Amino acid sequence: MVLGIKTIGNATLVAYEDVPVLATDPWFGAEDDAYFGSWTLSHIIPADIRQDILDAKYIWFSHGHPDHLNPNSVQRLKHSQILLPDHVGDRIKKDLLEQGYNVQTLPDREWVSLSKRIRVFCISDYIQDAVLLVEVGGRLFINMNDSGARARLNVIPKIARGYKDSYLLRLSGYGDADMINFFDEEGNRKTPLQNHEVGKFLGQYAQRVGAKNVIPFSSFHHYQREDSAWGNAYTTPMTAYKEGFDSRLAGYIDPFVWIDCVTGEIKPISPEDAPAILRPSEDFGDNWSDEFEAGDHALLDDYFKRKAGLHDVLGFLTFKVGSKSHTVDLGGPKEKGITFEVPRGSLMAAVDYRVFDDLLIGNYMKTTLHNVESLYNPNFNFIVAKYGDNGGAETKAEVRAYLEQYRKRSGTVDWVMHQFGREGHTLFRRYVQRDSKFYAMARDVYSKALRT
Repeated sequence: MVLGIKTIGNATLVAYEDVPVLATDPWFGAEDDAYFGSWTLSHIIPADIRQDILDAKYIWFSHGHPDHLNPNSVQRLKHSQILLPDHVGDRIKKDLLEQGYNVQTLPDREWVSLSKRIRVFCISDYIQDAVLLVEVGGRLFINMNDSGARARLNVIPKIARGYKDSYLLRLSGYGDADMINFFDEEGNRKTPLQNHEVGKFLGQYAQRVGAKNVIPFSSFHHYQREDSAWGNAYTTPMTAYKEGFDSRLAGYIDPFVWIDCVTGEIKPISPEDAPAILRPSEDFGDNWSDEFEAGDHALLDDYFKRKAGLHDVLGFLTFKVGSKSHTVDLGGPKEKGITFEVPRGSLMAAVDYRVFDDLLIGNYMKTTLHNVESLYNPNFNFIVAKYGDNGGAETKAEVRAYLEQYRKRSGTVDWVMHQFGREGHTLFRRYVQRDSKFYAMARDVYSKALRT
């Protein structure tokens, strides 16, 4: 019998039991561009695997970024059963149901059988991403895509310990899958900071989650817009994933493979490189000389002022469009703010469709920080894109209630350790009152954990 998996594309795992049963995050690339045309796939998906994806009974989407849930690619999958994480707010589910898709929410942290020898275990997280554990014939594939290990520090290793053969699939790389197009106040581009210890990171992360093997994943794109092509110098070469990898921690498997889950045989797929063709921004509805239109300023004001968390940490956001600028007064510290220089077309589309994160990741928008450390300190990215756009939580009360739901799912110890150790004390204090019982408990748990 045929029983196994293939990895292909950006973050696509195809699981087979005689027929294709499951495909994850299928983004077909080519004409299905991402981030307002900025990204396309680095490798062509072979025709036979593309057809397997189209034929798969189940399609799972981890989150709403267009290199995972692509608005063009998903149109080809209306016949499939769509599986989604149990994200608070259900934005993706609601959107897909309105368009006539057959959608099923996977229960959080429960095994669900998809066929006789394939089952899945989904873990959602508070930035609207998710992990999918896929068991195929007794082998465990830990599909972490872009999600990291937010508030689930114990559950994955506990499960992985029960498997002789386990494989970590997750985002890794130099760091361009985020906003890196920063400029100083004199208009000079800042050289992006890069993590060149990709292999070392993958080995250490495999050890952390209890995986015995690593397959690089969710990292395979290049820039095709003329105004974002500069970013190709900062994408991760295929050779980087092995550099510094410690084989004592885990086995290394090249990207794009077939793994036979009966025999354990591994075969390379070797897809062709996608053509490196640069296209003007106008192909994607963006003309840098376009000016603001009537009503644009009010839409920008309304969109950002609704995100109440910004009011405490930023004084202003300035948008340079064409030859004019518009400043959104947020009422916070007057010296702290961000300037975005961006074409009108994609800016207003991002506001209209609530996908501002797509502008950040596209890396053609020019960003200047004024007296703030980064887009994560203060946490502009989470407040606007994760909690607001995707989670539907904009007021402070809504954000507190939103985070509380994820805390209940993960358990107090995991949640506290993550919030204090990774996101920092500042973000945690912003949404948990200092005089609350939970804050005191969280402080005690974290202190005890550090002593163990």
